[in-house]
Amino acid sequence: MPAAAGPVVTGLAVRSVRRGTAVVTVLAAALPALVAVQFRRLDQALAGPSLAALAENPAIRTLFGPPVALDDVGGFTVWRTGTPVLVLVGTWAALTASRVTRGEEEAGRWDLLLGGRTRLPEVVLRHLAVTAGAAALAGVAVTAGLLLAGTAVSGAVLFGALVAGTGACGAALGALAGQLLAERRAAAGAAVGVLLTGLLLRMVADGVPALAWLHWLGPFGLLSRSAPYADDAVVPVLLLAAADVGLAAAAWWVAGRRDVGGAPLRRTGAVRARSLRSLAALAVRRVRRPVLAWGAGLAAYFLLIGVLATTMTEFLAENADFADLAAQAGFAGLETVSGYVSALLALLALPVGAFVAGRVADTAADEVAGRLALVHGLPVSRVRWLATDLSAVAAGAVLLVVLAGAATWVGAATVGAGLTSGEALAGALNVLPVVALCLGAAVVALAWAPGAVLPLGSLPAVGGYLLLVLADTLGWPGWVRGISPFAHLAGVPAVPPDVPGLVGMLVLAAVLTAAGAVGYARRDLRG
Repeated sequence: MPAAAGPVVTGLAVRSVRRGTAVVTVLAAALPALVAVQFRRLDQALAGPSLAALAENPAIRTLFGPPVALDDVGGFTVWRTGTPVLVLVGTWAALTASRVTRGEEEAGRWDLLLGGRTRLPEVVLRHLAVTAGAAALAGVAVTAGLLLAGTAVSGAVLFGALVAGTGACGAALGALAGQLLAERRAAAGAAVGVLLTGLLLRMVADGVPALAWLHWLGPFGLLSRSAPYADDAVVPVLLLAAADVGLAAAAWWVAGRRDVGGAPLRRTGAVRARSLRSLAALAVRRVRRPVLAWGAGLAAYFLLIGVLATTMTEFLAENADFADLAAQAGFAGLETVSGYVSALLALLALPVGAFVAGRVADTAADEVAGRLALVHGLPVSRVRWLATDLSAVAAGAVLLVVLAGAATWVGAATVGAGLTSGEALAGALNVLPVVALCLGAAVVALAWAPGAVLPLGSLPAVGGYLLLVLADTLGWPGWVRGISPFAHLAGVPAVPPDVPGLVGMLVLAAVLTAAGAVGYARRDLRG
Protein backbone atom coordinates (compact mmCIF):
# COMPACT_ATOMS: atom_id res chain seq x y z
CA MET A 1 0.00 0.00 0.00
CA PRO A 2 1.39 3.45 -0.86
CA ALA A 3 2.41 5.42 2.21
CA ALA A 4 -0.11 8.18 1.46
CA ALA A 5 -3.01 5.72 1.28
CA GLY A 6 -2.39 4.20 4.68
CA PRO A 7 -3.63 7.12 6.82
CA VAL A 8 -6.62 7.58 4.51
CA VAL A 9 -7.72 3.96 4.95
CA THR A 10 -7.18 4.18 8.70
CA GLY A 11 -9.24 7.37 8.84
CA LEU A 12 -12.01 5.66 6.87
CA ALA A 13 -12.01 2.77 9.34
CA VAL A 14 -12.13 5.14 12.32
CA ARG A 15 -15.15 6.95 10.86
CA SER A 16 -16.89 3.61 10.38
CA VAL A 17 -16.61 2.54 14.03
CA ARG A 18 -16.54 5.75 16.05
CA ARG A 19 -20.22 5.90 17.03
CA GLY A 20 -20.44 2.28 18.10
CA THR A 21 -17.17 2.61 19.96
CA ALA A 22 -18.51 5.48 22.05
CA VAL A 23 -21.68 3.58 23.00
CA VAL A 24 -19.94 0.30 23.83
CA THR A 25 -17.19 2.03 25.79
CA VAL A 26 -19.71 3.89 27.96
CA LEU A 27 -21.76 0.74 28.59
CA ALA A 28 -18.71 -1.40 29.34
CA ALA A 29 -17.42 1.14 31.85
CA ALA A 30 -20.83 1.87 33.41
CA LEU A 31 -21.75 -1.73 34.28
CA PRO A 32 -18.73 -2.42 36.55
CA ALA A 33 -19.01 1.05 38.10
CA LEU A 34 -22.67 0.40 38.94
CA VAL A 35 -21.89 -2.93 40.57
CA ALA A 36 -19.02 -1.40 42.53
CA VAL A 37 -21.55 1.03 44.00
CA GLN A 38 -23.88 -1.87 44.80
CA PHE A 39 -21.11 -3.69 46.63
CA ARG A 40 -21.28 -1.30 49.56
CA ARG A 41 -24.86 -2.41 50.15
CA LEU A 42 -23.97 -6.08 49.81
CA ASP A 43 -20.85 -6.05 51.96
CA GLN A 44 -22.58 -7.22 55.15
CA ALA A 45 -24.63 -9.91 53.43
CA LEU A 46 -21.61 -11.43 51.65
CA ALA A 47 -20.05 -12.93 54.72
CA GLY A 48 -19.83 -16.16 56.63
CA PRO A 49 -22.13 -19.06 55.71
CA SER A 50 -23.89 -17.09 52.96
CA LEU A 51 -20.62 -16.46 51.14
CA ALA A 52 -19.59 -20.10 51.42
CA ALA A 53 -22.96 -21.27 50.13
CA LEU A 54 -22.71 -18.91 47.16
CA ALA A 55 -19.25 -20.18 46.22
CA GLU A 56 -20.32 -23.84 46.44
CA ASN A 57 -23.60 -23.59 44.53
CA PRO A 58 -23.25 -25.36 41.13
CA ALA A 59 -25.98 -23.27 39.49
CA ILE A 60 -24.22 -20.05 40.45
CA ARG A 61 -20.94 -21.32 39.02
CA THR A 62 -22.59 -22.42 35.78
CA LEU A 63 -24.45 -19.17 35.13
CA PHE A 64 -21.93 -16.60 36.35
CA GLY A 65 -18.63 -18.43 36.74
CA PRO A 66 -16.87 -19.47 39.94
CA PRO A 67 -17.30 -16.85 42.69
CA VAL A 68 -13.85 -15.77 43.88
CA ALA A 69 -12.68 -12.81 45.96
CA LEU A 70 -16.29 -11.84 46.71
CA ASP A 71 -15.17 -10.04 49.86
CA ASP A 72 -13.33 -7.54 47.64
CA VAL A 73 -15.14 -4.86 45.65
CA GLY A 74 -13.09 -5.65 42.55
CA GLY A 75 -13.54 -9.41 42.79
CA PHE A 76 -17.29 -9.09 43.29
CA THR A 77 -17.56 -6.64 40.39
CA VAL A 78 -15.70 -8.94 38.00
CA TRP A 79 -17.84 -11.90 39.05
CA ARG A 80 -21.10 -10.00 38.54
CA THR A 81 -20.19 -8.17 35.32
CA GLY A 82 -17.31 -10.11 33.77
CA THR A 83 -19.35 -12.31 31.44
CA PRO A 84 -21.88 -9.64 30.36
CA VAL A 85 -19.14 -7.11 29.59
CA LEU A 86 -17.11 -9.66 27.63
CA VAL A 87 -20.22 -10.68 25.66
CA LEU A 88 -21.06 -7.03 24.94
CA VAL A 89 -17.60 -6.01 23.73
CA GLY A 90 -16.81 -9.25 21.91
CA THR A 91 -20.13 -9.46 20.06
CA TRP A 92 -20.01 -5.80 19.07
CA ALA A 93 -16.47 -6.20 17.76
CA ALA A 94 -17.38 -9.31 15.74
CA LEU A 95 -20.40 -7.61 14.15
CA THR A 96 -18.45 -4.42 13.49
CA ALA A 97 -15.45 -6.16 11.94
CA SER A 98 -17.65 -8.17 9.58
CA ARG A 99 -19.54 -4.99 8.65
CA VAL A 100 -16.50 -2.80 7.92
CA THR A 101 -14.72 -5.52 5.96
CA ARG A 102 -17.04 -7.90 4.10
CA GLY A 103 -20.01 -5.55 4.39
CA GLU A 104 -18.20 -2.61 2.77
CA GLU A 105 -16.72 -4.86 0.10
CA GLU A 106 -20.08 -6.52 -0.62
CA ALA A 107 -21.76 -3.11 -1.01
CA GLY A 108 -19.14 -2.05 -3.56
CA ARG A 109 -17.78 0.82 -1.47
CA TRP A 110 -14.24 -0.54 -1.72
CA ASP A 111 -14.21 -0.76 -5.52
CA LEU A 112 -12.49 2.60 -6.09
CA LEU A 113 -10.25 2.08 -3.06
CA LEU A 114 -8.98 -1.23 -4.44
CA GLY A 115 -8.88 -0.05 -8.06
CA GLY A 116 -5.41 1.44 -7.65
CA ARG A 117 -2.30 0.20 -5.88
CA THR A 118 -4.04 -0.41 -2.55
CA ARG A 119 -4.13 -4.14 -1.76
CA LEU A 120 -7.01 -5.95 -0.12
CA PRO A 121 -4.99 -7.62 2.71
CA GLU A 122 -3.68 -4.28 3.97
CA VAL A 123 -7.14 -2.68 3.86
CA VAL A 124 -8.61 -5.59 5.82
CA LEU A 125 -5.77 -5.50 8.32
CA ARG A 126 -6.13 -1.76 8.94
CA HIS A 127 -9.88 -2.05 9.52
CA LEU A 128 -9.27 -4.98 11.84
CA ALA A 129 -6.62 -3.04 13.76
CA VAL A 130 -8.95 -0.07 14.20
CA THR A 131 -11.79 -2.31 15.44
CA ALA A 132 -9.47 -4.08 17.87
CA GLY A 133 -8.19 -0.70 19.03
CA ALA A 134 -11.78 0.39 19.66
CA ALA A 135 -12.27 -2.69 21.82
CA ALA A 136 -9.07 -1.78 23.66
CA LEU A 137 -10.63 1.59 24.51
CA ALA A 138 -13.46 -0.27 26.21
CA GLY A 139 -10.89 -2.23 28.21
CA VAL A 140 -9.13 0.98 29.23
CA ALA A 141 -12.45 2.51 30.31
CA VAL A 142 -13.25 -0.56 32.42
CA THR A 143 -9.84 -0.37 34.09
CA ALA A 144 -10.22 3.35 34.77
CA GLY A 145 -13.65 2.84 36.32
CA LEU A 146 -12.41 0.10 38.62
CA LEU A 147 -9.42 2.18 39.68
CA LEU A 148 -11.70 5.13 40.48
CA ALA A 149 -13.78 2.74 42.58
CA GLY A 150 -10.68 2.08 44.67
CA THR A 151 -9.92 -1.48 43.57
CA ALA A 152 -6.46 -3.03 43.33
CA VAL A 153 -4.40 -1.93 40.33
CA SER A 154 -3.37 -5.45 39.30
CA GLY A 155 -6.92 -6.77 39.17
CA ALA A 156 -8.25 -3.70 37.35
CA VAL A 157 -5.55 -3.84 34.70
CA LEU A 158 -5.95 -7.59 34.26
CA PHE A 159 -9.71 -7.39 33.82
CA GLY A 160 -9.34 -4.49 31.38
CA ALA A 161 -6.84 -6.54 29.39
CA LEU A 162 -9.28 -9.45 29.25
CA VAL A 163 -12.04 -7.14 28.01
CA ALA A 164 -9.75 -5.72 25.33
CA GLY A 165 -8.50 -9.19 24.37
CA THR A 166 -12.04 -10.54 24.04
CA GLY A 167 -12.97 -7.58 21.85
CA ALA A 168 -9.91 -8.19 19.70
CA CYS A 169 -10.88 -11.86 19.47
CA GLY A 170 -14.36 -10.92 18.27
CA ALA A 171 -12.91 -8.47 15.76
CA ALA A 172 -10.48 -11.06 14.42
CA LEU A 173 -13.26 -13.66 14.13
CA GLY A 174 -15.44 -11.15 12.28
CA ALA A 175 -12.66 -10.22 9.87
CA LEU A 176 -11.69 -13.86 9.27
CA ALA A 177 -15.29 -14.90 8.65
CA GLY A 178 -15.58 -11.94 6.28
CA GLN A 179 -12.70 -13.32 4.20
CA LEU A 180 -14.03 -16.87 4.17
CA LEU A 181 -17.71 -16.12 3.47
CA ALA A 182 -19.11 -14.04 0.62
CA GLU A 183 -22.07 -12.54 2.52
CA ARG A 184 -21.84 -10.16 5.45
CA ARG A 185 -24.84 -11.74 7.18
CA ALA A 186 -23.28 -15.18 7.05
CA ALA A 187 -19.90 -13.83 8.20
CA ALA A 188 -21.42 -11.97 11.14
CA GLY A 189 -23.47 -14.99 12.20
CA ALA A 190 -20.50 -17.33 11.99
CA ALA A 191 -18.23 -15.00 13.97
CA VAL A 192 -20.74 -14.40 16.76
CA GLY A 193 -21.63 -18.09 16.83
CA VAL A 194 -18.01 -19.14 17.33
CA LEU A 195 -17.49 -16.48 19.99
CA LEU A 196 -20.58 -17.45 22.00
CA THR A 197 -19.68 -21.13 21.71
CA GLY A 198 -16.81 -20.18 23.99
CA LEU A 199 -19.38 -18.98 26.54
CA LEU A 200 -21.18 -22.31 26.34
CA LEU A 201 -17.88 -24.13 26.85
CA ARG A 202 -17.18 -21.99 29.94
CA MET A 203 -20.57 -22.86 31.40
CA VAL A 204 -19.99 -26.57 30.80
CA ALA A 205 -16.50 -26.35 32.30
CA ASP A 206 -17.82 -24.64 35.43
CA GLY A 207 -20.75 -27.03 35.79
CA VAL A 208 -18.82 -30.28 35.18
CA PRO A 209 -15.47 -30.39 37.06
CA ALA A 210 -14.18 -33.22 34.85
CA LEU A 211 -14.40 -30.88 31.85
CA ALA A 212 -12.65 -27.93 33.48
CA TRP A 213 -10.01 -28.02 30.73
CA LEU A 214 -12.61 -26.45 28.41
CA HIS A 215 -11.80 -23.14 30.10
CA TRP A 216 -8.75 -22.84 27.87
CA LEU A 217 -10.82 -22.88 24.64
CA GLY A 218 -12.36 -19.42 24.81
CA PRO A 219 -12.02 -15.94 26.30
CA PHE A 220 -14.83 -16.50 28.83
CA GLY A 221 -13.11 -19.52 30.30
CA LEU A 222 -9.81 -17.66 30.34
CA LEU A 223 -11.47 -15.03 32.53
CA SER A 224 -12.18 -17.77 35.08
CA ARG A 225 -8.62 -19.04 34.83
CA SER A 226 -7.16 -15.57 35.24
CA ALA A 227 -9.34 -14.78 38.31
CA PRO A 228 -8.70 -11.02 38.65
CA TYR A 229 -8.41 -9.79 42.26
CA ALA A 230 -7.76 -13.37 43.41
CA ASP A 231 -5.06 -15.26 41.48
CA ASP A 232 -4.29 -12.41 39.03
CA ALA A 233 -2.89 -14.99 36.61
CA VAL A 234 -1.27 -13.44 33.54
CA VAL A 235 -0.80 -16.59 31.44
CA PRO A 236 -4.48 -16.73 30.29
CA VAL A 237 -4.23 -13.14 29.07
CA LEU A 238 -1.08 -13.96 27.11
CA LEU A 239 -2.79 -16.99 25.54
CA LEU A 240 -5.75 -14.81 24.55
CA ALA A 241 -3.41 -12.28 22.97
CA ALA A 242 -1.64 -15.04 21.04
CA ALA A 243 -4.98 -16.37 19.78
CA ASP A 244 -5.97 -12.86 18.67
CA VAL A 245 -2.76 -12.47 16.70
CA GLY A 246 -3.21 -15.89 15.11
CA LEU A 247 -6.77 -15.14 14.01
CA ALA A 248 -5.74 -11.75 12.63
CA ALA A 249 -2.89 -13.35 10.69
CA ALA A 250 -5.30 -15.93 9.26
CA ALA A 251 -7.67 -13.15 8.11
CA TRP A 252 -4.76 -11.31 6.45
CA TRP A 253 -3.53 -14.51 4.78
CA VAL A 254 -6.95 -15.47 3.37
CA ALA A 255 -7.55 -11.90 2.13
CA GLY A 256 -4.34 -12.12 0.10
CA ARG A 257 -5.42 -15.32 -1.64
CA ARG A 258 -8.85 -14.44 -2.93
CA ASP A 259 -10.29 -12.10 -5.52
CA VAL A 260 -12.13 -8.94 -4.56
CA GLY A 261 -15.76 -9.91 -4.07
CA GLY A 262 -14.86 -13.59 -3.92
CA ALA A 263 -14.64 -16.02 -1.01
CA PRO A 264 -13.31 -19.56 -0.51
CA LEU A 265 -16.63 -20.65 0.99
CA ARG A 266 -18.94 -18.94 -1.48
CA ARG A 267 -22.33 -20.63 -1.70
CA THR A 268 -23.07 -22.50 -4.92
CA GLY A 269 -26.31 -23.54 -6.51
CA ALA A 270 -29.32 -21.61 -7.76
CA VAL A 271 -31.83 -20.00 -5.48
CA ARG A 272 -35.15 -21.84 -5.49
CA ALA A 273 -37.52 -19.92 -7.70
CA ARG A 274 -40.48 -20.31 -5.35
CA SER A 275 -38.62 -18.32 -2.68
CA LEU A 276 -38.73 -15.27 -4.98
CA ARG A 277 -42.22 -15.57 -6.46
CA SER A 278 -43.88 -13.24 -3.97
CA LEU A 279 -43.02 -10.53 -1.49
CA ALA A 280 -44.01 -12.79 1.39
CA ALA A 281 -41.74 -15.60 0.19
CA LEU A 282 -38.83 -13.18 -0.19
CA ALA A 283 -39.42 -11.73 3.29
CA VAL A 284 -39.50 -15.20 4.82
CA ARG A 285 -36.34 -16.19 2.99
CA ARG A 286 -34.54 -13.11 4.36
CA VAL A 287 -35.45 -13.89 7.96
CA ARG A 288 -35.28 -17.70 7.92
CA ARG A 289 -31.61 -18.25 8.68
CA PRO A 290 -31.32 -15.59 11.39
CA VAL A 291 -34.33 -17.12 13.16
CA LEU A 292 -32.71 -20.55 13.08
CA ALA A 293 -29.41 -19.21 14.42
CA TRP A 294 -30.95 -17.06 17.17
CA GLY A 295 -33.39 -19.82 18.03
CA ALA A 296 -30.65 -22.37 18.57
CA GLY A 297 -28.78 -20.05 20.94
CA LEU A 298 -31.86 -18.99 22.91
CA ALA A 299 -33.14 -22.55 23.19
CA ALA A 300 -29.81 -23.77 24.57
CA TYR A 301 -29.61 -20.95 27.12
CA PHE A 302 -33.18 -21.17 28.40
CA LEU A 303 -33.01 -24.94 28.50
CA LEU A 304 -30.16 -24.45 30.96
CA ILE A 305 -32.22 -21.88 32.88
CA GLY A 306 -34.97 -24.45 33.28
CA VAL A 307 -32.58 -27.22 34.33
CA LEU A 308 -31.13 -24.97 37.06
CA ALA A 309 -34.55 -23.88 38.38
CA THR A 310 -34.70 -26.11 41.45
CA THR A 311 -31.03 -25.62 42.34
CA MET A 312 -31.33 -21.84 42.25
CA THR A 313 -34.63 -21.61 44.11
CA GLU A 314 -33.49 -24.00 46.85
CA PHE A 315 -30.33 -21.95 47.30
CA LEU A 316 -32.25 -18.68 47.63
CA ALA A 317 -34.83 -20.24 49.93
CA GLU A 318 -32.04 -21.39 52.25
CA ASN A 319 -30.13 -18.09 52.08
CA ALA A 320 -32.57 -15.31 52.89
CA ASP A 321 -29.88 -12.62 52.64
CA PHE A 322 -29.47 -13.14 48.92
CA ALA A 323 -33.22 -13.33 48.34
CA ASP A 324 -33.62 -9.98 50.13
CA LEU A 325 -30.85 -8.41 48.07
CA ALA A 326 -32.46 -9.66 44.86
CA ALA A 327 -35.77 -8.16 45.97
CA GLN A 328 -34.08 -4.79 46.60
CA ALA A 329 -32.78 -4.90 43.02
CA GLY A 330 -36.29 -5.47 41.67
CA PHE A 331 -36.20 -9.30 41.42
CA ALA A 332 -38.55 -10.38 44.18
CA GLY A 333 -39.76 -13.96 44.56
CA LEU A 334 -36.66 -15.69 43.17
CA GLU A 335 -36.93 -18.33 45.89
CA THR A 336 -39.92 -19.84 44.03
CA VAL A 337 -39.78 -21.54 40.64
CA SER A 338 -42.39 -19.25 39.11
CA GLY A 339 -40.61 -16.14 40.44
CA TYR A 340 -37.23 -17.37 39.21
CA VAL A 341 -38.59 -18.16 35.75
CA SER A 342 -40.43 -14.85 35.46
CA ALA A 343 -37.27 -12.88 36.32
CA LEU A 344 -35.11 -14.74 33.81
CA LEU A 345 -37.69 -14.74 31.03
CA ALA A 346 -38.05 -10.95 31.38
CA LEU A 347 -34.47 -10.72 30.13
CA LEU A 348 -35.61 -12.45 26.93
CA ALA A 349 -36.70 -9.02 25.68
CA LEU A 350 -33.05 -7.99 25.26
CA PRO A 351 -31.91 -10.58 22.67
CA VAL A 352 -35.25 -10.68 20.83
CA GLY A 353 -35.38 -6.87 20.77
CA ALA A 354 -31.87 -6.85 19.31
CA PHE A 355 -33.00 -9.47 16.77
CA VAL A 356 -35.84 -7.34 15.37
CA ALA A 357 -33.66 -4.22 15.35
CA GLY A 358 -30.98 -6.16 13.49
CA ARG A 359 -33.45 -7.35 10.86
CA VAL A 360 -34.63 -3.80 10.17
CA ALA A 361 -30.99 -2.66 10.08
CA ASP A 362 -30.37 -5.28 7.40
CA THR A 363 -33.22 -3.80 5.37
CA ALA A 364 -31.50 -0.41 5.56
CA ALA A 365 -28.17 -1.97 4.54
CA ASP A 366 -29.76 -3.86 1.63
CA GLU A 367 -31.34 -0.66 0.40
CA VAL A 368 -28.02 1.19 0.44
CA ALA A 369 -26.24 -1.72 -1.27
CA GLY A 370 -28.87 -1.86 -4.02
CA ARG A 371 -29.99 -5.39 -3.18
CA LEU A 372 -33.62 -4.23 -3.02
CA ALA A 373 -33.48 -2.39 -6.34
CA LEU A 374 -35.57 -5.01 -8.15
CA VAL A 375 -38.19 -5.01 -5.40
CA HIS A 376 -38.49 -1.22 -5.51
CA GLY A 377 -38.65 -1.39 -9.32
CA LEU A 378 -41.82 -3.51 -9.20
CA PRO A 379 -45.32 -2.00 -9.13
CA VAL A 380 -45.28 -2.42 -5.37
CA SER A 381 -45.52 0.46 -2.93
CA ARG A 382 -42.71 0.87 -0.44
CA VAL A 383 -45.20 0.68 2.43
CA ARG A 384 -46.45 -2.68 1.17
CA TRP A 385 -42.92 -4.05 1.01
CA LEU A 386 -42.12 -2.69 4.46
CA ALA A 387 -45.32 -4.19 5.91
CA THR A 388 -44.50 -7.57 4.38
CA ASP A 389 -40.94 -7.49 5.65
CA LEU A 390 -41.98 -6.40 9.16
CA SER A 391 -44.61 -9.12 9.29
CA ALA A 392 -41.95 -11.75 8.67
CA VAL A 393 -39.68 -10.16 11.29
CA ALA A 394 -42.50 -10.01 13.84
CA ALA A 395 -43.42 -13.64 13.15
CA GLY A 396 -39.78 -14.61 13.66
CA ALA A 397 -39.71 -12.75 16.99
CA VAL A 398 -42.83 -14.54 18.19
CA LEU A 399 -41.30 -17.86 17.17
CA LEU A 400 -38.13 -17.08 19.13
CA VAL A 401 -40.12 -16.15 22.23
CA VAL A 402 -42.22 -19.32 22.04
CA LEU A 403 -39.10 -21.43 21.52
CA ALA A 404 -37.42 -19.90 24.60
CA GLY A 405 -40.53 -20.56 26.70
CA ALA A 406 -40.73 -24.14 25.49
CA ALA A 407 -37.03 -24.72 26.21
CA THR A 408 -37.48 -23.34 29.74
CA TRP A 409 -40.40 -25.69 30.35
CA VAL A 410 -38.48 -28.70 29.00
CA GLY A 411 -35.52 -27.92 31.24
CA ALA A 412 -37.71 -27.42 34.30
CA ALA A 413 -39.66 -30.60 33.58
CA THR A 414 -36.39 -32.53 33.35
CA VAL A 415 -35.60 -31.73 36.99
CA GLY A 416 -39.19 -31.90 38.22
CA ALA A 417 -39.43 -28.20 39.00
CA GLY A 418 -43.22 -28.13 38.78
CA LEU A 419 -43.44 -25.53 36.02
CA THR A 420 -46.27 -26.05 33.54
CA SER A 421 -45.93 -25.41 29.82
CA GLY A 422 -48.61 -22.72 30.04
CA GLU A 423 -46.72 -20.87 32.76
CA ALA A 424 -43.47 -20.95 30.80
CA LEU A 425 -45.19 -19.80 27.62
CA ALA A 426 -47.01 -16.98 29.43
CA GLY A 427 -43.76 -15.73 30.95
CA ALA A 428 -42.09 -15.71 27.53
CA LEU A 429 -44.97 -14.03 25.68
CA ASN A 430 -45.07 -11.36 28.38
CA VAL A 431 -41.99 -9.66 26.84
CA LEU A 432 -43.50 -9.20 23.36
CA PRO A 433 -44.69 -5.61 24.00
CA VAL A 434 -41.08 -4.58 24.71
CA VAL A 435 -40.02 -6.33 21.51
CA ALA A 436 -42.78 -4.46 19.66
CA LEU A 437 -41.36 -1.18 20.98
CA CYS A 438 -37.95 -2.16 19.58
CA LEU A 439 -39.53 -2.90 16.21
CA GLY A 440 -41.33 0.45 16.21
CA ALA A 441 -38.19 2.36 17.19
CA ALA A 442 -36.24 0.55 14.46
CA VAL A 443 -38.81 1.55 11.81
CA VAL A 444 -38.65 5.18 12.96
CA ALA A 445 -34.87 5.01 12.61
CA LEU A 446 -35.22 3.42 9.16
CA ALA A 447 -37.24 6.44 8.08
CA TRP A 448 -35.09 9.24 9.52
CA ALA A 449 -31.75 7.76 10.58
CA PRO A 450 -31.03 4.65 8.44
CA GLY A 451 -27.44 4.49 9.65
CA ALA A 452 -28.47 4.13 13.30
CA VAL A 453 -31.26 1.54 13.07
CA LEU A 454 -29.57 -1.07 15.25
CA PRO A 455 -28.70 1.13 18.27
CA LEU A 456 -31.97 3.08 18.17
CA GLY A 457 -34.03 -0.06 17.65
CA SER A 458 -32.34 -1.83 20.55
CA LEU A 459 -32.77 1.18 22.85
CA PRO A 460 -36.19 0.29 24.35
CA ALA A 461 -34.87 -3.10 25.50
CA VAL A 462 -31.22 -2.49 26.31
CA GLY A 463 -31.57 1.12 27.45
CA GLY A 464 -34.81 0.39 29.25
CA TYR A 465 -33.28 -2.46 31.22
CA LEU A 466 -30.23 -0.41 32.20
CA LEU A 467 -32.48 2.46 33.27
CA LEU A 468 -34.51 0.12 35.48
CA VAL A 469 -31.38 -1.29 37.12
CA LEU A 470 -29.95 2.18 37.71
CA ALA A 471 -33.22 3.49 39.12
CA ASP A 472 -33.55 0.55 41.54
CA THR A 473 -29.90 0.64 42.56
CA LEU A 474 -29.53 4.38 43.05
CA GLY A 475 -33.03 5.07 44.36
CA TRP A 476 -34.10 7.39 41.55
CA PRO A 477 -37.64 8.86 41.56
CA GLY A 478 -40.50 6.60 40.52
CA TRP A 479 -41.32 8.63 37.41
CA VAL A 480 -37.80 8.06 36.10
CA ARG A 481 -38.15 4.32 36.70
CA GLY A 482 -41.51 4.42 34.94
CA ILE A 483 -39.86 5.48 31.68
CA SER A 484 -38.40 1.99 31.35
CA PRO A 485 -40.65 -0.50 29.53
CA PHE A 486 -39.53 -3.14 32.04
CA ALA A 487 -41.22 -1.17 34.83
CA HIS A 488 -44.53 -2.14 33.21
CA LEU A 489 -43.79 -5.85 32.92
CA ALA A 490 -45.30 -7.86 35.73
CA GLY A 491 -43.51 -10.99 36.92
CA VAL A 492 -45.47 -13.48 34.81
CA PRO A 493 -46.13 -16.34 35.65
CA ALA A 494 -45.54 -15.55 39.34
CA VAL A 495 -48.18 -12.79 39.21
CA PRO A 496 -50.87 -11.82 36.67
CA PRO A 497 -49.77 -9.64 33.75
CA ASP A 498 -49.95 -5.85 33.93
CA VAL A 499 -52.64 -5.49 31.26
CA PRO A 500 -52.75 -1.66 31.17
CA GLY A 501 -48.97 -1.52 30.90
CA LEU A 502 -48.86 -4.11 28.11
CA VAL A 503 -51.64 -2.39 26.17
CA GLY A 504 -49.94 0.98 26.56
CA MET A 505 -46.66 -0.36 25.18
CA LEU A 506 -48.42 -2.03 22.24
CA VAL A 507 -50.26 1.19 21.38
CA LEU A 508 -47.03 3.18 21.52
CA ALA A 509 -45.30 0.55 19.37
CA ALA A 510 -48.10 0.80 16.78
CA VAL A 511 -47.80 4.60 16.70
CA LEU A 512 -44.03 4.41 16.23
CA THR A 513 -44.35 1.82 13.47
CA ALA A 514 -46.99 3.84 11.63
CA ALA A 515 -44.96 7.05 11.91
CA GLY A 516 -41.87 5.24 10.68
CA ALA A 517 -43.74 3.74 7.73
CA VAL A 518 -44.99 7.17 6.68
CA GLY A 519 -41.49 8.63 6.91
CA TYR A 520 -40.02 5.69 5.01
CA ALA A 521 -42.52 6.12 2.19
CA ARG A 522 -41.75 9.83 1.85
CA ARG A 523 -37.96 9.86 1.97
CA ASP A 524 -35.73 9.15 -1.02
CA LEU A 525 -34.22 5.73 -1.50
CA ARG A 526 -30.81 5.56 0.19
CA GLY A 527 -31.76 8.83 1.89
